[in-house]
Amino acid sequence: MSDAEADLVILGGGSGGYAAAFRAAELGLSVTLIEKDKLGGTCLHRGCIPTKALLHAAEVADTARDGEQFGVKSTFEGVDMAGVHKYKDGIVTRLYKGLQGLAKAHQVNFVEGTGTYAGGTSVDVDGTRYTGKNVLLATGSYSKTLPGLELGGRIMASEDALKLDYVPKKAIVLGGGVIGVEFASVWASFGTDVTIVEALPRLVPNEDEFASKQIERAFRRRKIGYKTGVKFTEAKQDDSGVTVTLESGETLEGDVLLVAVGRGPNTAGHGYEDAGIQLDRGFVVTDERLRTNQPNVYAVGDIVPGLQLAHRGFQQGIFVAEEIAGQNPSPIDEAGIPRVTYSHPEVASVGLTEAEAKEKYGADVQAFTYDLGGNGKSQILKTSGAVKLVKAPDGPVVGLHLVGDRVGELIGEAQLIYSWEAFPEDVAPLIHAHPTQSEALGEAHLALAGKPLHVHG
Repeated sequence: MSDAEADLVILGGGSGGYAAAFRAAELGLSVTLIEKDKLGGTCLHRGCIPTKALLHAAEVADTARDGEQFGVKSTFEGVDMAGVHKYKDGIVTRLYKGLQGLAKAHQVNFVEGTGTYAGGTSVDVDGTRYTGKNVLLATGSYSKTLPGLELGGRIMASEDALKLDYVPKKAIVLGGGVIGVEFASVWASFGTDVTIVEALPRLVPNEDEFASKQIERAFRRRKIGYKTGVKFTEAKQDDSGVTVTLESGETLEGDVLLVAVGRGPNTAGHGYEDAGIQLDRGFVVTDERLRTNQPNVYAVGDIVPGLQLAHRGFQQGIFVAEEIAGQNPSPIDEAGIPRVTYSHPEVASVGLTEAEAKEKYGADVQAFTYDLGGNGKSQILKTSGAVKLVKAPDGPVVGLHLVGDRVGELIGEAQLIYSWEAFPEDVAPLIHAHPTQSEALGEAHLALAGKPLHVHG
């Protein structure tokens, strides 16, 4: 049986898929959106949103524990995980209802079921074939594990850690990237004794080395243990806990082991390879206009090599909708995608690291670091951290790296500075409200423009 042809058939209703659906509908195209689970995908239901709700609950726990620092008599009595889940799930439910309403308002034909790409511009769902003028593949990603490390029981991926109905006394986190660092931060705030194991030489290894040093220093102060440059060899679990063995021969014991070693592209079992879609290590290969090697077939989000971030998929979805509608949008600059790790303190960045900039522009790259010790609002919040700028020789600011509580909220301005290829002299005259943390960005640019004010020599 075949359904009426749509302008666009989308396989996957996460950030990339639904953004493409809504934008295409706005542009007057007919859209069929196929999703086996819930609209919103991993980000809304099992990723970004619920994780950040836990992180906010963790911030409240820290505030209660540290009230005395601010002259407020408060005590931290413990965490009611049922209450935390009620708060978290309430946010997810509200956002999910909003998305469903938007899908209806845009008159998107929503098909619930597991889709298989059937070649050409067709997708099969439970015996029904949906053919479009164009197809968009947006099937997202899954939590990876390591060879010989089976998920289950006390050994869990982030999806299971989000549903944990108790606060572990001791936790081991395998992986010191974004997910590992965020969960370590939550558990430490809730009172867990946490140790992170990262095979690479530093935590948040994809960030500028400056950010890694800042987060490692903050974690030492918070008594979050971490072992970097050491590989995992084995994990065993029983009724009482998990024992992890490292390549160094050392063993660690905990109530749970969180496996946070990254996410893999969800491309197996969807018919891609059989239908001739070019893959590379499981990822769908596209050009800068997100076209696959099959005519009128596009791919977005975590299945396309690059940063696995919801907002990247979202922007790519908009791009594909506009491309199909003949609007000829500008290709997305991957380096211009902002990145935030929502730990305590936060790490936020956009553009090139200092090492990447030197590789691209040579040794004359300028870097300047402004310490949040000189920023009034950061002192009010009692957060340490810094802003680092990376500038091309005789050129614009090409990288901005921020560490400190709430600096994720500053990344919007940082992104504009990077994307508009601003010189420090362009940003220096802009007035930043006082007292705000955004003044730290202003001060850093003043210094790079040759007129430092709140900067010690």
